[in-house]
Amino acid sequence: MVEIELDGKKVDVTEGSMIMHAADKAGTYIPHFCYHKKLSIAANCRMCLVDVEKAPKPMPACATPVTQGMIVRTKSEKAIKAQQSVMEFLLINHPLDCPICDQGGECQLQDLAVGYGGSSSRYEEEKRVVFHKDVGPLISMEEMSRCIHCTRCVRFGQEVAGVMELGMTQRGEHSEIETFLGDSVDSELSGNMIDICPVGALTSKPFRYSARTWELSRRKSVSPHDSTGANLIVQVKNNRVMRVVPLENEDVNECWIADRDRFSYEGLNGPERLTQPMLKQGGQWHQVDWQTALEYVANGLKQIKADHGAQSIGTLVSPHSTLEELQLAAMLTRELGSDNIDYRLRNAEFTAFEGVRWLGTSIASLTQLQRALVVGSNLRKDHPLFAQRIRQAVRKGAALSVITSASLMADREAWAMNVAQSTIVEADQWVEALAAVAAAIGQTSGAAAPLAPKNAPDATAQAIAASLLSGERKAILLGNAAAHHAQASSLLALANWIGAQTGATVGYLTEAANTVGAQLVGAFPKNGGLDAGRMLAAGSGLKAVLLLNTEPVFDSAAGAAAADVIGNAQMVVTLSPFKANLEFSDVLLPIAPFTETPGTFVNAEGRVQSFHAVVKPQGEARPAWKVLRVLANLLGLPGFAFESTADVLQTVGDNGAVPANSLSNATAAKAVASTGAVPAPVVASIYRLDSIVRRAPSLQLTADARNALAAPARAEEALA
Repeated sequence: MVEIELDGKKVDVTEGSMIMHAADKAGTYIPHFCYHKKLSIAANCRMCLVDVEKAPKPMPACATPVTQGMIVRTKSEKAIKAQQSVMEFLLINHPLDCPICDQGGECQLQDLAVGYGGSSSRYEEEKRVVFHKDVGPLISMEEMSRCIHCTRCVRFGQEVAGVMELGMTQRGEHSEIETFLGDSVDSELSGNMIDICPVGALTSKPFRYSARTWELSRRKSVSPHDSTGANLIVQVKNNRVMRVVPLENEDVNECWIADRDRFSYEGLNGPERLTQPMLKQGGQWHQVDWQTALEYVANGLKQIKADHGAQSIGTLVSPHSTLEELQLAAMLTRELGSDNIDYRLRNAEFTAFEGVRWLGTSIASLTQLQRALVVGSNLRKDHPLFAQRIRQAVRKGAALSVITSASLMADREAWAMNVAQSTIVEADQWVEALAAVAAAIGQTSGAAAPLAPKNAPDATAQAIAASLLSGERKAILLGNAAAHHAQASSLLALANWIGAQTGATVGYLTEAANTVGAQLVGAFPKNGGLDAGRMLAAGSGLKAVLLLNTEPVFDSAAGAAAADVIGNAQMVVTLSPFKANLEFSDVLLPIAPFTETPGTFVNAEGRVQSFHAVVKPQGEARPAWKVLRVLANLLGLPGFAFESTADVLQTVGDNGAVPANSLSNATAAKAVASTGAVPAPVVASIYRLDSIVRRAPSLQLTADARNALAAPARAEEALA
């Protein structure tokens, strides 16, 4: 540790730290633009000049290392004059467009200009003009004349997103931030550039000119998309979601969010919102009141149960639903006498659960890994924030190994991080590839692997094994494609054996916001009921199907065939925020999305995160937990006297918390060699994952959305 004096106070900081770090520790604010705690030091803006005793001139606090006994003054006349001089230079070419700038009211330059700027400018020459650039549907670079060349956006792309999409060209007053050869900005984390831009050069294109920042109410929430459980600030005006930005949580999402977390809110306000219960009569859709719709559903379920038995009723639920919604859906289905409920719509194998499939470690620990093996994942697109953490680990020297298919990893650059070893084979060879790694480890440890590979381990398998046998902090991570794989239990059994031999943690990256929560509440068959695969297969025998927040044509392994199977049922009830499943549904019940209902998500690491509604439900939409409760009451089912989501949460665990011993990736399944053709696992592309992102116009204009092989969609009937 090094002790310095900062504005008369003694501060102890780690050797090698900069003056800025000491100021942060002491709670002293030093004005700055280019410095950001998550980015490398550039010392571009010089706004953080401070007075260091014995130094001949002011020194940049962000780039000046501390030394023992250093005396620093941040508020001396010398420091203030230096900072005022820098501000004068920064404002020379800055346009006077604060009244129409989206950054107005939350602009770092605007704030500091009040304290360090002059009341008038001595600059009389013409201001420079930088022409606007079109870099895609998410980021607006219409007013690049505002740019102060802090290069935060450039460094973010290189260091956090892993892709240098922006750079600085020219020199001096001709310097510009732009893309290479007029390309678009396509990173799945690109929206964070908007947040870290200290001026209004980079702004949100969907939000542009829609509201002033001081008009917005700020409310906390949690992302409903991937399994990170990113913490959000949802900004609201007139009961309408206007913008979504990150809420800093160092243990979960740090200060970043993925673009689908940021821009998916557009789908909540789109024309496909379902705001009134609807019944299909004579092939035409008609709006009805809630009483009519719920009585129709309750009477239909009673009649079908009486005529065909409870086992003719099935429920398919989305793992993007809240914990409370999943709990009540499972309770309702089982109280009806059926065990046909499942959230695993994209899975190809349905083995009995012996433990909850979860990450196997904390999210924060991914940054500290020294060795990692990822199996069956398009890591960067499936889990952008997990990929960002592993990218930081790789930048610090971690060795990343990969077993996946060419469709998930076209080349090593596709993941925007250095991959030490990669086995790129089709999905039906993943078990063989992992068995080869296990065999190579067995050759070193002397233990017998659970499955002998057909061929001796090749050089890549040997290298992966050697990597996992070295180092200390290690993890084996199974991706979405591995979870959906037809031999998922074999992959898990091999991964568990390798983890036991090498000391690595074993876990699933898990697909959705509540994949872990769906397992905790038992939203899958427990007593011989039909799993999702059998419910969506021809001849399932289902006469009534309840669809909670899911569109099987897009969300299931069955794809377009799901419409034919479900369409054979006598009654199909869709509970959705959107006009979904029109082709085969008989009833549409409008439920509230995550912004309009309280609820709970359990992320990949098992973290329970509850949130409140940030706006009122649109139209006649109601929170799904209330709809399920009222439906159960109309059916005369016991145990549904819940007054709030907190009451429902109490039924899941003690005081609404997940039991500490409930998370386990244990499996008794033994690795079994392939005995025939193995279908390719179904993996949703980044902007097709759930019903909200599919309806966000700006996300659907991105390169990822355009290039994705969308699941075949069936034409839906037009509303009458």
